[in-house]
Amino acid sequence: MTDIVATTPGLYPLPDRAKGDLSDLKGHQKHDLIDGEEGSAVTDAYDRVREELVADQREAGLDRIVEGQGRWDDMLAHPLTVHDSVETGGIVRYYDNNNFYRDPQVVGELTATGDVAAELAAAAELLGDDPLQATLPGPYTLAALATDDHYGDEAAFLDAVAELLVGEVEAFPAHETLFLLEPSYVTDPPADDAGERAAEAIDRVAAATDADVVVQTYWEAFEETAYAHLMDADVDAVGFDFVVADREANLECINEYGTKGDVALGLVDGQNTLVEDAETVAERVDWVHDRIPAQTFETTYVTTNTEPFYLPVNRHRAKLSVLAEAAEIAASEEVEA
Repeated sequence: MTDIVATTPGLYPLPDRAKGDLSDLKGHQKHDLIDGEEGSAVTDAYDRVREELVADQREAGLDRIVEGQGRWDDMLAHPLTVHDSVETGGIVRYYDNNNFYRDPQVVGELTATGDVAAELAAAAELLGDDPLQATLPGPYTLAALATDDHYGDEAAFLDAVAELLVGEVEAFPAHETLFLLEPSYVTDPPADDAGERAAEAIDRVAAATDADVVVQTYWEAFEETAYAHLMDADVDAVGFDFVVADREANLECINEYGTKGDVALGLVDGQNTLVEDAETVAERVDWVHDRIPAQTFETTYVTTNTEPFYLPVNRHRAKLSVLAEAAEIAASEEVEA
């Protein structure tokens, strides 16, 4: 019987009140965005944001609580854009949607900053006994989003980005789960030898924690060769987008090459404002399980298919409750079966 866990990949929309407060405190220009050296007023504002994001998850009844990444102006690029060895360049489109981030141009050696670890430590203080889930960009995606003006070699740059993330993870407080977000792994999959290097980089970051590690992908289905390489990484689960990606292609990879002992299912739309029915989401859990006849899972994570920062706050909160209710329904059906 699989343990059904309701969670999210993090990166939440800012609470409505905080948007105005932070706009007044930070300004509206590119150079006003977070750089790791914000003053006490901005820090206090983000502390209040974190408290609200954590409270929303606890109220919804999620099984894993994320920090929420309210400070991440640059979405997945954040761990680089706050780094002293990185200069932020022009505004770049974030994949194929209408969001943008500052191009992180790496101009010096990359070492861990402790920035994300400090966020997680602050979140852990709010949780009591609730399990903390950490969120980071995966090394392949973070390298793909950045510009290398220092290392001069694709493999060396990926290695440096992985080491940065390893150092960050080693400074994390105790956490139950680590989600490594790897959309680029499916939207722009590594080819040939690069696939082996990417899987090795993911493996190194995963080895830095004793927590369960989930490699979460979204927007596209896996390319078979890249998927086969990822199966060599010592992670606990791979996450699949079952909302907008090609479901049959993902299922074909799973049934052809197998998958890990746990699985993460992106079953609630993190970009569409339509709020799903919890019963329907629970049925989707069963639908996926039924189509993987050769394998059972110790843990099934039920999550949004993408980070949900695109959503209005009220719809985001509603979807948190849907995830929790759907997991409870699916779990009860597992027991009855």
